[in-house]
Amino acid sequence: MVNNFIVYFFISRPSSYTRLIWGCLQIQLALICTVSIWTFSEAKLQAAQAHQTWKSPSGFTEEITKTNPAPTPILMAAPENFNPDLQVPRVIPKPPQPPQNSSPPTTSTEPKTPAPVLESIDTDYRYDTDNFGQTNFFFEPTAQFRLRNGNKIFFKTGFNFFEQRGVQSITNFPLQVGWQGKVGQVTLQTAAGVDIFNRLPTAINLNAKVEAPISPQRVSSSGELLSVVVLSGNLEQGPYKSNARTLENQITAWRFGPDLYWQIDRKTSLFSSLRLGSYNDGNSEVQSFSRLERKFGQFSLAANLFTWSFNRNLERTSGYFSPQDFLVYNAEVAWEGDIANFLRCRLAANLGQQRLNGEFDNANTYQTRCTVKFSPDLEADLGYTFSNVRNQETGGSAYGGNSLAGQLRVKF
Repeated sequence: MVNNFIVYFFISRPSSYTRLIWGCLQIQLALICTVSIWTFSEAKLQAAQAHQTWKSPSGFTEEITKTNPAPTPILMAAPENFNPDLQVPRVIPKPPQPPQNSSPPTTSTEPKTPAPVLESIDTDYRYDTDNFGQTNFFFEPTAQFRLRNGNKIFFKTGFNFFEQRGVQSITNFPLQVGWQGKVGQVTLQTAAGVDIFNRLPTAINLNAKVEAPISPQRVSSSGELLSVVVLSGNLEQGPYKSNARTLENQITAWRFGPDLYWQIDRKTSLFSSLRLGSYNDGNSEVQSFSRLERKFGQFSLAANLFTWSFNRNLERTSGYFSPQDFLVYNAEVAWEGDIANFLRCRLAANLGQQRLNGEFDNANTYQTRCTVKFSPDLEADLGYTFSNVRNQETGGSAYGGNSLAGQLRVKF
C-alpha cells in the first residue's frame, strides 16, 4: 500500500475513457473553484455570524474522523467494509461549550432572512480496478449550506464511470438534494435525487438516517470522549452501482438496518452493523459487519468480522456478486501519526481468512491514507488500498482489487 499524490491511474493508460474522465475532472474542478471564489466573500461574512463551530453533518466531533454531509451509503462490497473511515459512523456528540460572555443578548432591528450560508464543498473521488477487467470511477462534489435555524441542506452532483469486459461502458451523472436537522438529541438526515445515465433510463434514489445516543456521554476535562453508545437506523433505495453489467440490467435495491457504535473507554470502541436488502430481480440479502478496536498511542489493533448471504446466486444473470455463503474475518494492525505539520498518514494491514461456498482462502488487505492540510480551510485526503477479498465469483483464479480514494474539503 503505497500512497502517492500523482493520479497515475488516469494518465498511464492512454484510452478514450480516461481522457474523458480527466477532462470532466478539470471542468468540474473549475466550476467548483469558480463558485467558491464567487461566494467566498459573502459566505465568509455570514458564516462568522452563525455557527462557526460546526464540523460534521450530525454536529459531531472530528476526534475519530471526518464524515460526509449525506447519509453514509449502504454497504456494497466486502472489501469496503474493512476501511473504518468509510463505514464506521463517527457519531460522537460534541461536549457542551462554555458561554462566551454573560452579557444579555442584543436585539437587532434588521429583518432575519432564511438565506442559507455556504459552509463547505467536499469532493469525493474513488477509482477501483481489479485483475478481471472491471473499472469503477466516482467523482462527486457536495456543497453544504447551513440555515439560520441550524439545519443543513446539501446538493450533490458528479460524474461516475463504469467499465467491464464484455459490456459497453456506462456513464452516470448523480443529482441529489438532502436535508439534516436535530430534534433534541436525535439527528435526522434525508436525501433524494435522480441518477442520469448516458444509455440507460433515469432512476430515482433516496436515503434516510435516524441517529441518537442511547447512553449518557462522558467527556474528560480536556474534551476527550470517554464513553457513549449511539444507535442509528438506515434506509436506502436506488440503482445498485456494483459494476457496468449490473447497471445495464437496471438492478435496483432497497436496503435498511441498524448501526451500533459503542465507545467503551477512551481507547476502545465497538461498531456493529446489520443490513437487509431486497432487489428488483427478486433476490434478497442479509449482511453484517462488526469491528472491535483498541488504540495504543499511535498504534491500534482491531478485529473485523463480515458475513454476507443471498437468497439466490444471480451473478451470471444480474451481474452482481451474490454469494449464498460468504464469511470474512481478520485482524488489523495500524499506525497513524503526523509526518509533518501539514501531513498526517495512516498505514494498516489486515490478515485473515475468507470463506466462499464452504471453501477457505486467505483474506488480506493493505491500506494507506494521508491527509494534507494546505490551509485552515483547505485539506485533502488520498488513500490507496489493495485487497484480495472477493467481490465477484472468480472460480479457481486469485482475485486482486486496487482502490484509489480520497476527498477534497473546502470550508468557508
